[in-house]
Amino acid sequence: MEKAVKMSIVVQGVTVDGRAFRPSDWAERMGGIMSTFNTHRYQYSPLMRPIILDGTKCLAVDPELAKIRPAAFAQVMDFAKLNRLKITEMPLESSLAPAA
Repeated sequence: MEKAVKMSIVVQGVTVDGRAFRPSDWAERMGGIMSTFNTHRYQYSPLMRPIILDGTKCLAVDPELAKIRPAAFAQVMDFAKLNRLKITEMPLESSLAPAA
């Protein structure tokens, strides 16, 4: 029996018509919704964190966020739709590399 692969929702910093989204730090700002400040550094939540995918800043969102913090999940998804950002899915393990 194969183990089910957990997927992550990825909001890309590119609009559906191919333009780069500005401001360039949007993913860090959105990730900051769930971050904590510890030992003089921001620590992003594993439920929502900025990543870089193929050279594009993105926000990886664990679907569990919709159950744990529905308002935060709705805010991110509404933001993506309002700004016409591409939304894809990828295996959660693949989205663990943080943004540089």
